[in-house]
Amino acid sequence: MKIHPTAIVDATAEIDATAEIGAYAIVEANVRIGPEVRLHPHAFVGANTTLGRGCQIHPFAVVGHLPQDVKFGGQPSYTVVDEETIVREHASIHRGTTPGSTTSVGRRCFIMATAHIGHNCTVADEVILANGALLAGHVEVGRRAFISGGVAIHQFVRVGELAMLGGRLKAIGNDAPPFMMIDVPGPVGLNVVGLRRAGLTSAERLELRRCHQVLYRSGLPWPTAVEQVAALVRTDPGRRLLEFLRAPSKRGHLTLRLDRDAVVAENEPPA
Repeated sequence: MKIHPTAIVDATAEIDATAEIGAYAIVEANVRIGPEVRLHPHAFVGANTTLGRGCQIHPFAVVGHLPQDVKFGGQPSYTVVDEETIVREHASIHRGTTPGSTTSVGRRCFIMATAHIGHNCTVADEVILANGALLAGHVEVGRRAFISGGVAIHQFVRVGELAMLGGRLKAIGNDAPPFMMIDVPGPVGLNVVGLRRAGLTSAERLELRRCHQVLYRSGLPWPTAVEQVAALVRTDPGRRLLEFLRAPSKRGHLTLRLDRDAVVAENEPPA
């Protein structure tokens, strides 16, 4: 392994022979660093963190440090970053806050400069957080979602798979549905480019478009609209959308408001 002589590495850390640790990097106790991981100069990896194969932690990024939670009592908690995820400069990922809990980030995620993933977040595979995107504690982000620069996500919010949160947003306080493009008024339509890149067929995209019409443009009460979606869906993506809509929600669901320039839709009571 290549460990720069100025790096500070705890004796309990398990480091694969193919990993590389740059100048002035810090690796705390009980860290596990997998094959082909690269810690750039000045990277920080906190206690009880696991980095999967091929991860890159760039200068001044902080992974696995103490949670920003006044209730944190100092008990052991964990951070897991899976294979080939890239964490760019000054980004931060904090460990779980309750004893034994974990903050997890999936495979091939791209966490751009100054983005933040708070304690106990669950980020699925291939998620992109653009510069300055902020996840509060306990946020869940689905596979291949894209969160634009500067967008802040309230604690306990769920962001569905292949959702695209646009750059005009400032904050999201409610669950963002999968497969949708989220702009200032709410879910304005499908994330068409993302769905095509993910290989969804034209039939699957058409079904999701019909679901969007029922949910956000029919004027139906939310529970009624969800049940109409249940009667409509026939494809796997449609069923995954329905599963998201029916799952327990602590923050309610985004609605579409075209009548005013609202940054975040009003709370919709959980279904």
